[in-house]
Amino acid sequence: MVKLVSWNVNGIRAILGKGFLDFCQSYQPAILCLQEVKALPEQVNLSLPGYACYWHAAHKKGYSGTAIYSRFTPLGVSYGLNDPELDTEGRVITLEFPRVFLVNVYTPNSQEALRRLNYRVTRWDVAFRQHLLALEKRKPVIFCGDLNVAHQPMDIARPKENERTAGYTSEERSGFQALTQHGFIDTYRYFSPETVAYSWWSYRARAREKNIGWRIDYFCTSASIVSQLVAADILTTITGSDHCPVTLTVHDDLFP
Repeated sequence: MVKLVSWNVNGIRAILGKGFLDFCQSYQPAILCLQEVKALPEQVNLSLPGYACYWHAAHKKGYSGTAIYSRFTPLGVSYGLNDPELDTEGRVITLEFPRVFLVNVYTPNSQEALRRLNYRVTRWDVAFRQHLLALEKRKPVIFCGDLNVAHQPMDIARPKENERTAGYTSEERSGFQALTQHGFIDTYRYFSPETVAYSWWSYRARAREKNIGWRIDYFCTSASIVSQLVAADILTTITGSDHCPVTLTVHDDLFP
C-alpha cells in the first residue's frame, strides 16, 4: 500500500520544533504534500532521507507556498497554473507519474470581509478546475491540500453562523461542488459518508479543545481510480499546526 499525506503546516520552520520530524518518521508517508510553508527552501533546515523535494515558494517572503516530499521520482514537475497573475503565491505543484498526476494545492483564502472572494471564485477556482480537467484528459488525477472551503454543513461545526464567512460562502461551496460534478471524488466522504470530523481549528477560544472546527483539507481523485483507493483519514490527534494531516492510502500499482 502507498500512503499519501497532506498537511497545512502553517509555517514549516515553526512546525519543525513541534514534532514534525517525529510524525514523518513514525508515519512514513510515500509522498508528503505540505501547504503554507511560508519559506524558501534554503531557509529550512530539513532533511528527509529517501525523499526528493519539490518546492514552490511565494514571491512574498514568509507567505503561502507549497512543497512535496516524494519517495517516487516523477516523470515531470510543473509549478503553478501557467498564469502569471495566479502563480506569484506558490500555491500549486503538479507531479506526473506513469499512471497518475498528483497535484498539491493551497487555495487562496477569501479573507475578512470577503475582500478576496471574487478573485477566489471567478479567477482561481476556474483556473484550478481547468488545470485538473486538462490533466485528466491525459491520465487520472489525485489532488490534495488546503482548499479553504467546508463543502457541506456537516463539514463545519457552526454552519448557520458562518454562511457569509470566508470558507463557507455559497460561492466557495459551489466551486467545490463543480469539482464533484466533473467526477472528482472527495475520498474522505467516500469512505466516511456520515462521519463528522474536522481538519482545521481556530487558535481562538480553545476551538480545538472544544472541537469547534472545519473540514477544509482534502484528498480528491478522479472517479476512474476509485477501485484503487484503500482508505482516507483525518489525523485529528496530530498537533503542531492549526490544521492536522489528512491521508489517503492507495494500492501499490497506482504508483511506481
